[in-house]
Amino acid sequence: MTKTPISDAYAQSPQMRKLQERIASSQDNIFLKGLAGSSLSFVLSQAFLGAGKPFLLVFSDKEEAAYQLNDLEQLIGEQDVLFYPGSYRRPYQIEQTDNANVLLRAEVLNRINSRKKPAVIVTYPDALFEKVVTRKELEKNTLHVKRNDTISLDFLNEVLFEYQFARTDFVTEPGEFSVRGGIVDVFSFSHDQPYRIEFFGDEVDSIRTFDVETQLSNNQVQKISIIPNVANTAVQEKRESFLQYISSKTVVYTKNEDLLFARLDDFFGKAKDAFTQLSAEIQHAQPQELFVAAALFREQMGRFCWVSSSQPPVSPEKGWETVVFNTKPQPSFNKKFDVLIQNLNDHMGQG
Repeated sequence: MTKTPISDAYAQSPQMRKLQERIASSQDNIFLKGLAGSSLSFVLSQAFLGAGKPFLLVFSDKEEAAYQLNDLEQLIGEQDVLFYPGSYRRPYQIEQTDNANVLLRAEVLNRINSRKKPAVIVTYPDALFEKVVTRKELEKNTLHVKRNDTISLDFLNEVLFEYQFARTDFVTEPGEFSVRGGIVDVFSFSHDQPYRIEFFGDEVDSIRTFDVETQLSNNQVQKISIIPNVANTAVQEKRESFLQYISSKTVVYTKNEDLLFARLDDFFGKAKDAFTQLSAEIQHAQPQELFVAAALFREQMGRFCWVSSSQPPVSPEKGWETVVFNTKPQPSFNKKFDVLIQNLNDHMGQG
């Protein structure tokens, strides 16, 4: 976490105190007015640090989400800021999923399920369009392994095949495992590095992470969770929207509701079109079982403290409280550094 005079100034401002009071009471939704540039990052980071609640931040697209993610990692710390991306390029095209993104999604679900301290989750409409396996299903399909556990290699082998992991000579990406004597390498979808499990007979002797490039062990860990590909639509588990998955205490921030709802409906329309073109010989889940339409998302937002920095949408469940920040966009200096320095000095003089 980075503490700066700017973040201290935000933390001590009357606007932040008002915002934190409204978040604590959760009686009204909150409209943030008058934020320019990176002032939004300072406000959201200070709100999170003061609230003790999880935050879900929904930006307009992946690029904007990644930009804000970088700001928030600096202001809050990388451990408590998570990125939740979309896994599909096109609905119903499981071969077109991005394993790196599936890994990030599973990490977020695992963090929520582990009930560790609250985190900030940064996302965008494409990611929220996809439903996720329920907490109960994820727990049922998670294998927990810790040092000194008694597990047979045959049992571990069977579970990994059941989770649709591929057995390879060397593990290089999520969803793979290898067995060499009493050593099992496995790349779970719950962690960004694979694990090396060493057995002494049927007892887990040690667990380490290792580097896929060098295949050399890194850090020793005491326990791990092995999770299958949670985006696999061929797996017939019950699914729910991400808003159902997260805690009702979560503070949800949206940047542009009109764009969010339009994107969700556009994706849902494409999913319905793709569904009609699928082979009738294979049973597929209906679009509403796998994906989220705007109407469902809007309905489920009533559970949360909703914070917005665009024109507040109509919400029958709660009213809207406005918090006004008097920030202005930085003027264009056109590489004239003397003018920039004068501008900064003027602001310093005005406190």
